[in-house]
Amino acid sequence: MLKSANLGIAALLGVVLIANGVFMLVAPADWYVAVPGVTATGPFNQHFLRDIGLIFLLLGGAFLVGAAQPHLRVALWAAPSIWLTGHALFHIWEVAVGICSPSVIPRDFPAVTLPAIIGIALTFWAIHQSRGLEAKAA
Repeated sequence: MLKSANLGIAALLGVVLIANGVFMLVAPADWYVAVPGVTATGPFNQHFLRDIGLIFLLLGGAFLVGAAQPHLRVALWAAPSIWLTGHALFHIWEVAVGICSPSVIPRDFPAVTLPAIIGIALTFWAIHQSRGLEAKAA
């Protein structure tokens, strides 16, 4: 049951990340005004938003392929989790150095920090699973 739940969470995370990336690519100006707090981070930059949209497509694709390919799962979930964690830490750093007020932490949590936490948890689960498979094969 845990395996099915984790694979479902990974697939859902992948779909959400891809949807965000598609939104950023197709309608960057709409994305810029739709996401809370984004307009406070600097002026609209279509090129930059589309670059980041491509990253979100790759992140989501990695979670989806990892859900379907157990032998690739650790690498495919670790890589996007590292990026998501760096992104979350960057947001926390902005608060720590006074660029943003602490009020942004709860606002950003669902879209920035939570995906990183989920990615890390899934990656550790995948590592645990892969070690169990290796032990059975030995």
